[in-house]
Amino acid sequence: MEFIGKRQPLSSTGLGLALGHLGLQPAEAAVIWAVVDVETSGVTQGCGFRVDGRPQILFERHIFRRETQGRFNQTAPHLSGPQGGYGSLATQYAKLEEALALCATQGLGPEPALHSASWGLGQIMGFNARLAGFDSAEAMVQAMRDGEDAQILAMAGFLRSQNLHKALLRRDWAAFARGYNGPAYAQNQYDVKLEQAYVRLASGSLPNLQLRAAQMALLYLGFSPGKIDGVIGQRTRNALNSFRLQAGLPPGSDLDGPCYIALCKKAGLQP
Repeated sequence: MEFIGKRQPLSSTGLGLALGHLGLQPAEAAVIWAVVDVETSGVTQGCGFRVDGRPQILFERHIFRRETQGRFNQTAPHLSGPQGGYGSLATQYAKLEEALALCATQGLGPEPALHSASWGLGQIMGFNARLAGFDSAEAMVQAMRDGEDAQILAMAGFLRSQNLHKALLRRDWAAFARGYNGPAYAQNQYDVKLEQAYVRLASGSLPNLQLRAAQMALLYLGFSPGKIDGVIGQRTRNALNSFRLQAGLPPGSDLDGPCYIALCKKAGLQP
């Protein structure tokens, strides 16, 4: 299965549609950014895609065990077993590809394997694809590989289906964390992290979408901009300076119009 699509950054249109679906006003964007910030902090470093352009995933072997009724417990315990660690991020697609191959040998199709991973900015589980607004996990993955707009809309669709948008409207972080992260949310202080992120973002430090797109372009091109957060920190400045030198642009560490256009063109992104 092909996992690389257009891999476009989040746009103002996609963000606006997600906010509207959740009943949030544009001025309340810090709410959804807080969820993205916390949900991506340990997995995706703020980005819905890997450096190679594939959507960010985590493969969960206990879900694969459930989705395949344990038929691979003996032959592939590393893929089908009780709750355990995820392993390194570098191994996630290898596990998914192996799971897809196993399903193919049994005529199961791709759904059990795709159900067993969490996908994109919101880390939506594949088995929740219908709740997120798709006919199948495969359809969700096909949409998500093309851009973060589809990823954030899938997250919004899932939250709406579970009435979790109501907790967001109330800024009830504990209720939201319980519904989105599970009953053990307090062990990881998920609600506390959400509230802290919201307070920080609502104070005026919302991501700049153009800068964030530039960071993704730098990531794809191998310039290591750091976290994809739409904030111009030192790592992003260093990456911009390196790109400008390579591209024959005047030296500097700021993102101006010519640099942005050159970045998007080089990375194959829509400016």
